[in-house]
This record gives sequence, structure tokens and C-alpha cells, in this order.
Amino acid sequence: MSKTVLVADDDRAIRMVLSQALAERGHQVKTAANAATLWQWVKGGEGDVIITDVMMPDGDGLDLVPRIKAERPDIPIIVMSAQNTILTAIKATERGAFEYLPKPFDLGALTAAVDRALTRPRNEGASTAPTAVKEDKLPIIGRSAAMQEIYRVVARLVGTDMTALIHGESGTGKELVARALHDFGRRRERPFVAVNMAAIPRELIESELFGHEKGAFTGAIQRGIGKFEAASGGTLFLDEIGDMPLEAQTRLLRVLQSGEFTPVGGRTPIKADVRIVAATHRDLRQLILQGRFREDLYYRLNVVPITLPPLRERVEDIPDLARHFLEQIALEGLPLKTLDLDAQNALKRHRWPGNVRELENLMRRIAVLYSEPTIDGRIVAEQLKAQEQASNVGARANDETLGQSVERHLRAYFDAHEGALPARGLYDRILHEIERPLLSISMEATRGNQIRAADLLGLNRNTLRKKLKELELQPMRGSR
Repeated sequence: MSKTVLVADDDRAIRMVLSQALAERGHQVKTAANAATLWQWVKGGEGDVIITDVMMPDGDGLDLVPRIKAERPDIPIIVMSAQNTILTAIKATERGAFEYLPKPFDLGALTAAVDRALTRPRNEGASTAPTAVKEDKLPIIGRSAAMQEIYRVVARLVGTDMTALIHGESGTGKELVARALHDFGRRRERPFVAVNMAAIPRELIESELFGHEKGAFTGAIQRGIGKFEAASGGTLFLDEIGDMPLEAQTRLLRVLQSGEFTPVGGRTPIKADVRIVAATHRDLRQLILQGRFREDLYYRLNVVPITLPPLRERVEDIPDLARHFLEQIALEGLPLKTLDLDAQNALKRHRWPGNVRELENLMRRIAVLYSEPTIDGRIVAEQLKAQEQASNVGARANDETLGQSVERHLRAYFDAHEGALPARGLYDRILHEIERPLLSISMEATRGNQIRAADLLGLNRNTLRKKLKELELQPMRGSR
């Protein structure tokens, strides 16, 4: 039976392409160049499915979605956008869109979405009450096709409590995706608690996750709250889940199955009211075959898999990412710098084994060490060369002192200038670069306790607080 597809887009070429493609599939197609015409058709009861752009000459296509759903709750709406950000995908889904597709769209993907919309169970994709989406920042940067699929999955997940397992190489932004699931989800007013399983000693994992009662073990002089309890009502992000020892995996599986946990040394169960998001850079299936990861736990965690692409597979995003990092650095007090075309191309040619984290570190280093307002290809090449030289000798430098390591880095930096001198102000720039990781790691080691960190560093607490503010370093969330 022939169905009618309503298409609203101010691009005439797009209307023609869609009309031909959908007509070949046996559908009747009506096209409009504005939102007003589409709205009149909807009010008149026309159409079985709608395709609309976000940007319309007479209004915001996203604002039209809830109006359509209020008038005709059962009609599926496919939203397209050239903005291609995670916020757009989330907004479209929250306002009741059946599907979100980025522009330029894949014609096969769009016609497949139309087929799914026409064969969907009745009421699927019905409008829900929209939630407040923050406009002040984009948690994830990238407009590549690889990232669009991530945005679509996140957009579908934010309105649920489903468990997600994020796969990806180190530095690809797994925690950013986990935070997006929390910050745009219905638990966003409650805590987001992250715990790196690889950073916790094996004997302390159960206490860290589930807490302990006073006297549960030597040194337990008072009751300790675990991450599950600290995240109550919110999201618990279990990073590097592949590094969790088997005995702790068994305990975690029991909690996921029963929905409650008992602190170490305790007898009274506590309800586990958290949304679980896990992440790993390891191949968990391989670990299962090696007997190092429980298969039943894997299936409990891998309800919705999200695989993040490495930076080398989304090189078109590199200029936007680099620009974002330079703008962040400018907010920290350094002059704003821009990248010329040669610099952008040099960045695109690099393989980025450290992924987005490596790019961010490079931008920070360049912003600190160079005074030029415009970063050209020569500067990028110098720093990538110095970075590669440092990596090549890194395996031989495991036993070197901090001073030797800094000296090696500085010599490579001076050598990269090929006889010329670096920009003036090098002393302060180098101290600034060293100070940030020193304070950050000290705060991490003391779990965000400023008194202990100040004592560790030999600083006055007020001095430490001032430096943390200057560097925009915050104590760890959920610290005790």
C-alpha cells in the first residue's frame, strides 16, 4: 500500500533527490520549502511520515517537532541537520523525533529510516517531555560521519537507564561520552562518579566500590562510603573495567543481578540506585577466552555497546578539536592562538597514537612555548618531531631522574629551532607547564583533600587554593 512522505527542506536539490528516491520505492511524496506549508499539511491529516531539516527559512525545525507530535502523536518524524553536533541529535530525540540523520546524508540510510518508520510498532517514538539541554558547551567535538553514529546512539540512550559499555583506544574520549550520557539524561541532577579500575590496588577494590564498616579491616577506624553509595541516584562510571580482578568481577555481577550491595564487613544490604556505564580499551572477548573476564558480566555490561573511533579515523575533526583546545587554553589566561592551513594539514598527517588526548597535550605545549598568534606548519612540525624523538628514547629513559627527563625534553625543544632561539618568556612558560601536572597529580593522590595536598607539596593552603583556581583545577568529585 502506497504511503505519503512529507519532505520539508529549503534546498531544492535535496527535495528533488528525495522525491525521486522515495517515489522509486513506491511512496507518494509531497515537498515544501518552509515549515508553514508542512504544518498546514500536518493539521490537515496528510502524510504517513515526515522528513524535515532543522534550519528552515521561517523557523526552527526542532521547535516544530513537539507541535507535530502534539497534533499527531503517531506520525514518525525524521530530522536532518547540517549542524551535526551531539546537542542537535539529543534535542531531536528528546522532542520526539523518530530518527536523526546528519547532512550530507546517505541516501540509503535515509530511505532505510523511512522504511523503519513506516513498519514501526504503533506509538514507538512518541513524544516525551523535553528536558533542558545545556547550550553553554559541547561535551564532544566532531562532525565526521564516525562521530555522527556516536551522537545518534547517545541521543537514544540519554532518556533511559540502560547500561552501556564504551570501547575505544586510550585517549579517544570514553569518559566524555559517559559524562554526556549523564549530563543530558534524567539522572543529571544527581552525582556522576568515575572510578578507574586500573588505578586501585586489588585489595582495596571492593572497599572502594561498596564501602566498608568500621573495624572491617585493619585501619578501618570509621565507616567508609563506597562509589556505589556516593553515586546514589546518579551515574557510576567504571573506567578500564577490563583491569578489574576476577574476585571483584564476581561481586560486581552479584550487585548488577540483585540490585543491592553490602559494604565490606557489613550485614545490611543497600539498594544500588545507579546507572552503570563501563569503559575499556581492552578486547574483553579475548580476555574471556583467556579466563580473565567473566562472560556473564560482559553480557550484563554490554547491553548497549558504543565504539569510539581513533583520531586517525576521523582526521576531518582535527581542526575543530585543535581550535577547541586552543580556545580552552585561552580561557585559562594564555593568548588565543589560531592554526593556519599548513598547520592543520600537518596535524592531519600525524598518526595520533595517543588520540585526542595527545592532540590536546600538543596544543597546550604549543600555546605555552610559542608566542606567535598564528601557529604555522613549521611550528607543528617542530613539536611533532620533538615529541617523536622523546618517544623514541622513552623506552631507554625509564631509570632517568625528573631533572634528566626535563633536560632531554628541553634539548629536543631547542634543537627543533635549528639554531634560532625560542620566544621570550621561556622560564615562566616552562614552570607553568610543569606546575599543572604536579598539582593535578598531588590532588588526585590525596583524593582532592586540599589540606593533605598542601602538606604534601609544602605549600600554604591559601597558596594552593589560589594556584588551583588559577589553573582551573578542581578537587576530585566524591572525594572524602
